[in-house]
Amino acid sequence: MRGRTSYAGRLALSALLTALSLVILWGAAMAPWGRMGLVALAGLTPAAAVISGGPAAGGLCWAGTGILALLLLPDKGCGLLYLLFFGLYPLVKYAAERLSRRPLELLVKLAFFNAALTVLWFGLRAVFLWGLPQAEGLGWLLYPVGNGIFLAYDYGFSRLIAFYIARVDRPLRRGRGA
Repeated sequence: MRGRTSYAGRLALSALLTALSLVILWGAAMAPWGRMGLVALAGLTPAAAVISGGPAAGGLCWAGTGILALLLLPDKGCGLLYLLFFGLYPLVKYAAERLSRRPLELLVKLAFFNAALTVLWFGLRAVFLWGLPQAEGLGWLLYPVGNGIFLAYDYGFSRLIAFYIARVDRPLRRGRGA
């Protein structure tokens, strides 16, 4: 049943998940450690919006959270990391997995990750990694190690999505008769 209630429900879901994501990002901005983990956790909310409300709901959650994070958070780096990677990735993952061809899906995901890594590493390095010493001669490890970590992240993210579908989304749909 997709009517006004369904549209209003998807909009309300996007708003609630945006608020939750913003609270998590606020925690990331205030935390003395574990910031990237909290930003990654905030990136789960657009995935929940995509699953429960569709890609438009996920896009609203990502955009709303990203804009509000840049306006309200004291640490803009957390907002940028969310906006450029962790919040956007659920939408890229959704689009890539709809291709239904595993090699092409993987290529799209890796291309997105490498583009985001390039922007974050070379463009915004001073914002995110200012405390790291310059590792001269080890720059060649950035992409192979980063891609390995990303593939592990994608696998874990897929497992979390499966858990959300089985334990949260399906019971909610059964409960409201959809």
